[in-house]
Amino acid sequence: MATMTAPGKTEQPARQVPAPRSGARRSRKIRDNLTGHAFLIGAVLCFAVFTWYPMIRGIVMSFQRTRRGVTTWVGWDNYTRILADPSFWPAWRNTAYFTLLALVIGYAVPFFVAILLNELRHAKGYLRILVYIPVMLPPASALFLFKFYAYDPSDAGLFNAILRALHLPTSQWMQSAEATMPAMVIASTWMNMGSAVLIYLASLQNIPGELYEAAELDGAGLWRRIWNVTIPQTRLILGLLAMMQIVATMQVFIEPLILANGAGTEDSATTVAYLIYQHGFFQNDLNGAAALGVIMLVALAAFSAVYLRLTTKND
Repeated sequence: MATMTAPGKTEQPARQVPAPRSGARRSRKIRDNLTGHAFLIGAVLCFAVFTWYPMIRGIVMSFQRTRRGVTTWVGWDNYTRILADPSFWPAWRNTAYFTLLALVIGYAVPFFVAILLNELRHAKGYLRILVYIPVMLPPASALFLFKFYAYDPSDAGLFNAILRALHLPTSQWMQSAEATMPAMVIASTWMNMGSAVLIYLASLQNIPGELYEAAELDGAGLWRRIWNVTIPQTRLILGLLAMMQIVATMQVFIEPLILANGAGTEDSATTVAYLIYQHGFFQNDLNGAAALGVIMLVALAAFSAVYLRLTTKND
């Protein structure tokens, strides 16, 4: 079929848009990459200056000895001397005991508090703020509050007053070798549980309600719903926070320093981190402190690697 055109008008050929040049595309890509790297450089510099450099410097110092301003390489001597320290193994035992108690108390309590808050229908926001307030307090202030008010060994102490009201025997708390570790775990749990509670709450709110309804129709009670629905649905968060809890509690330092004045009664509060502090600042043995720090670094790195391998394999 012939194409008719209006008189006095001629058909204009379609204009072709030139393809962008490869050089322009490359320069735009470079600009985008530079923008992304510019945002990252601050974090990278902070990690390099405050994390990586001290870590590398500590490893180097653990193989050196400094006397009267003269530094010499001594190989494994610092490690041999640290392992022969009479306080080395008791410090690891106390640290492991604190970590175990923190898993029983400080790991389980935030999870069940989060479940309770998730079930409430009123005053949710107020209760979340109330739970999170201890996290906003400076740790030293919170621990001094426990030391001079809650753990006062006299009848004026808060916990002793509660025990007396319940007709239970009172305790000497931080002046008792048996009660020192449980008391430190209680204070540490109160200070730090707010963050874990909020993380658990966010995870619980992502669980479909239909799962609980199906469990109720099957006749499942509260504990069976928690065991068969809540825990499997939050397994990833539970596993991650368990690892973070163990790594953090293995580095416990400020609790024995303030609550137990360092070593505690009969060295019942001496932890590995406090032993590092003793070597570095009381015995002026920075090289020994660095060696003990490297031992802790290797132990925590090995634990984290094994834990992640096992949890990944189970998933």
